Amino acid sequence: MLSMNFDIAFPSLVAGRLALAYLNLPDTLQHDHQLSTPLTSYPRLQEGLYLFHNGVDPYSGGLFRHSPLLLSLFSTVLPLNRHTAALLWTASDALAAWALVQIWRARQQLTAKTPRDSLIAAAYLLNPYILLPTLARSTATFENALLLLAVMFACRGKAAATLLTLAVATHLSLTSALYLLPLVLLLLTTPVSHLASPRPYPYALQDIVKRAGPFMVEYTVYMLVLAGAATLASGGWGWVGKTWGAVLTLPDLTPNVGLWWYFFTEMFDHFRPFFLMVFSIHLAIYPLPLSIKFQHDPLYALYALTGVLATFKPYPSLADAGLFVSMAALFPETYAHMRTPFPTALVHLHCSLLLPLFHHLWLGAGTGNANFYYASTLVWGVAMGLGVADAVWAGLVAGIKGAAKKGDAAGACAWDGWEVAQE
Repeated sequence: MLSMNFDIAFPSLVAGRLALAYLNLPDTLQHDHQLSTPLTSYPRLQEGLYLFHNGVDPYSGGLFRHSPLLLSLFSTVLPLNRHTAALLWTASDALAAWALVQIWRARQQLTAKTPRDSLIAAAYLLNPYILLPTLARSTATFENALLLLAVMFACRGKAAATLLTLAVATHLSLTSALYLLPLVLLLLTTPVSHLASPRPYPYALQDIVKRAGPFMVEYTVYMLVLAGAATLASGGWGWVGKTWGAVLTLPDLTPNVGLWWYFFTEMFDHFRPFFLMVFSIHLAIYPLPLSIKFQHDPLYALYALTGVLATFKPYPSLADAGLFVSMAALFPETYAHMRTPFPTALVHLHCSLLLPLFHHLWLGAGTGNANFYYASTLVWGVAMGLGVADAVWAGLVAGIKGAAKKGDAAGACAWDGWEVAQE
């Protein structure tokens, strides 16, 4: 039924999400370390708002790490309570799902509704990695929605809207800045799929720099304007170290599904700056090679980058992985070339049991220790790594096969070599 009538399926899915938001689930889930992090936690957002309303600088302590943009929004225009929170978080997910459908239509060059629209929306709204963080009122929900909106605007060639939306997303989460390169390349090309017909980027390097330069400058201007607004809202520059600085210095080692927190818990203090630099540089390495390798399809490069950041960013949650999983619905042409979809799904299922179990044994029942939970996050890292590697592999093989079909000699040679390797 979902694949038949988008006008019925989409409102039904949103209504179902809204009904769940009014249950007692948010109060139960909002303290779960898998669903939110120190940078996206709803209880910490409430505490910051309470301090702000009472004339105390929320950034003077070590708990509030949300952007001043959220602080100013929820303290003036949209006060948070049970009803407004349920509506806002559900509307944010609905907007993200709608944007995902628009990206699909732009990629397929469609102007009318298709049966697959409902499946694309359902891939987002029924994704448990998206649903549970939304019910926990994690602000990662807003980050996902803003990123998908930025991609949608880029697919439509609207540069100003793309860069402004990405700038807002960057203020909420500094790692969103890493999406700038593939988004700019998407603005310069087209979202239409070229995985099966790869071709070099149509411009020389000098032309790329010349055309992309104004976009970079515009993005920088938006960032500076928003930084100024954030400084006025918070009454000083203290927010920079508490929000953006937290991504680079990892001051809060609250457990999460990432790979950083336990490593730096066990790290000697005199080694800490070096490994912080290594981990941060490692994260920043990926945008350029992915954009070069998938220069014929920047949207696919951005998709692969979402998986990389969901795996290696400092403070990840299930919402980051949910974005990567849901975006896979945009690329059905790669499904036939995936090598390990079934093992990857099984490892994810395994993690869905291990993560809450070991989390409860350690922090709930007190019968385990940090090693229990960290072991489960390592398995989670393996699951995400398998998914990212499979996505990159499928994209590359689709390109090799497409080049071989077009009669390209290099592509045919690569395809023959791949078939031999498979045998």
